Formats: sequence, structure tokens, C-alpha cells
Amino acid sequence: MEKLRWGLLSTAHINRRLIPAIRSSQRSELMAVASRNIQRATEYARQWNIPLAFGSYEAMLDSPEIDAVYISLPNHLHAAWSIQALKSGKHVLCEKPIALSVDELDEMEMTSQDSGRVLAEALMYQYHPQTKIALDLLQAGKIGRVFHTLGIFTFKHSRDEDYRLLPDQGGGSLWDIGIYPISFIRAIFQRLPDQVLGKEIRGSTGVDMSFWGELLYETTRGSGQFFCSFETPYTTGMVIFGETGRIEIPLPFTGMQEGGQVLVYDIDGKQTVISVEKKDPYLCEIEGFEAAVFGEKPLAVSLAHSRDHIRTINALRISSQTGNPVNLAG
Repeated sequence: MEKLRWGLLSTAHINRRLIPAIRSSQRSELMAVASRNIQRATEYARQWNIPLAFGSYEAMLDSPEIDAVYISLPNHLHAAWSIQALKSGKHVLCEKPIALSVDELDEMEMTSQDSGRVLAEALMYQYHPQTKIALDLLQAGKIGRVFHTLGIFTFKHSRDEDYRLLPDQGGGSLWDIGIYPISFIRAIFQRLPDQVLGKEIRGSTGVDMSFWGELLYETTRGSGQFFCSFETPYTTGMVIFGETGRIEIPLPFTGMQEGGQVLVYDIDGKQTVISVEKKDPYLCEIEGFEAAVFGEKPLAVSLAHSRDHIRTINALRISSQTGNPVNLAG
């Protein structure tokens, strides 16, 4: 296999980020798009200059012209269609969250192993050089032991007819954007938190429109806090506090395609600015996925990482509903 031949499983809005990335890669080729409606698929293929259009997801998965699929369906459909795609012999890049429960992910992972195909969660920022620089600095002890991290991701939601507002489709700010700071905190501490505490504000449809969370790493005396929301203007940021300084990432999740920065402050507050090359994080993700498929290097986001994201988010939801902290240790 010289190139991965990709199919888009759905015509979701997020595809507009992946299409240029697939076409920019030297080892990928965009071949097809599938919709439940052949007219919709045909119009979409014409709009984006995609060679093949399928009027059902099954038809594309049965096609020998496709090696890998990008699944951008609503959250509650990720597991079922990832499993079907893997059983059809396709590699799968599934939009976050990869699944809504550990049981779903366990079945997906087993199918991936049985089929010999790669399954990955699409958290593009973790493939970008900016994230690697920050994590490498921590690994090298640049700010000493990490005591606390603070992450934020918000935007003003304005699309009324959107699965993100539907509780039965895995909606809510926590699953949609809270997973970004949660996954970054997980990457920093390299394990599941011992205890979590969550609080949410629900909207008229029943999903969390805003969510606050605290992740405690008691055995290492560390902690992480995050805030995500559909109710406030776009804001992102990560701050990591260590015993000899801190690291700030102004654009940790989006926007780094225009060039990012990692700001390092020493014990006296002196700032060092590390500039990051301009690179599309979605292209980084595609290239990382290719490397895994071709057996060159492991995924930046392993299924073990994804399992921790799911366990943490579901524990936070229980905490918010009960008003009590939830233990994950042991």
C-alpha cells in the first residue's frame, strides 16, 4: 500500500478540516464520501471534488476502493459504525469522543485487534509539535514537579439543530470540548486521576451547557482543573504550575496552524518564548495515523489514553449529578 485511500463516513461540518489535511499529505488520498441519501452524497462530492459518492454507509464500507474511514457522526453512533468499519477491513479514525462508555471502547478495541486494523481517536492537537514541546519540557523537568494544571475551552454555541444539544446523542459541552483539557491533563500526569469532582449548568434540552471539573492525583499531590462551556465566547488556554516555574500555552487546542507559542516562566518570573512552526494540526493527525497504519510509530493518542478520557468524563458526570466526589483509584 503506497497511499491510504480515505472515505468520509458522513457529511458532517468537521469534514472541512480533514479534507484539506488528507489532500495535503503525501501518503493519503481522498476517494469517497458516504451519506444516508445519495443526492446529498453526490452534491457533497461535487462541492468538494471527491471522486466517489455512496448513498449508504454500508456501501462505502463494502467498497474495495477504500482503505481508511474518518467517522464524524454524532457521538452516540461512533462505536457502532467504527466496529462495522473495522469488520469491513477498514482502518478507522473516529472523531472524539471515540465512545461514550468503556464497554463500547472494549468492544471496539477487540474488533480492531481481530481485524488487524488501526483504530484511533481524533484529538488532533496531541499530534501537533506544540503539544510535544510542552510535554517534552515537563519530561525534562523544566519546571520541576507539576503541582497543578488549569485548562479552558469555551465557545458560544449558536446552532439550534445540533446533536451537541441532545442528551440521547451524547451531547453537552463536557463530551464536545471538555475532553480537550481533560485529555491534556491526562497527558501531563500520564494516568487516570484518583478522584474527580464536577459541577454543571444544564440547558433547556437537558445537556450540560457549562461544566467545571477538578481532577485529583492524590498519590503525587497533583491536581487539574478545567472549565468548558457553550455559553461564553471562544476562549482557550492551558497553564501548568510546577515547583520551579510554570508553562502557559495560549492556544493549546485550536489556532496553532497559524503558529503557536509555549511560554515558560522560571522561578523568578522570567519569560522564555518558544515559537512553534506553522502546521495544520489535522495534517499532523493524518500523518500520525498514517505512521501507525504503516507500522512506523505508535499513535499519539492510544486506546489506553482514550479509555482514561471516557472513565474520567463519566465519573465527572456522576459527580455532578450526585453532588459528591467520585473515586477512580484502585
